[in-house]
Amino acid sequence: MFVLSPHLLHRMLLRVTALGDGSDTDERGASAVEYGLLVAGIAAVIVGTVFILGQGVFLNLFTETCNSISQNQGTTC
Repeated sequence: MFVLSPHLLHRMLLRVTALGDGSDTDERGASAVEYGLLVAGIAAVIVGTVFILGQGVFLNLFTETCNSISQNQGTTC
C-alpha cells in the first residue's frame, strides 16, 4: 500500500491550486505590448489623416491665416 506524507500532500495541493488561479503567470509584458500596439494604431490614423487632409485643408488654413496677419501688419507671406 502506498501512503503519502502530509508534507507531500501539502506541496501537491499548493502546486495544483497555483496552476488553477493563474498566480504564477505574469501578464504585465503582454499588457505593455497591447498598449504599444494601441498607441501605434492611433498614431498611424493621425498620420494618415494629416497626410490625406493636409494636402488641401491645412495648406489653405495656414495660407488664409498668413494672409490675414500680413494684411494687418503690412507685410507679405
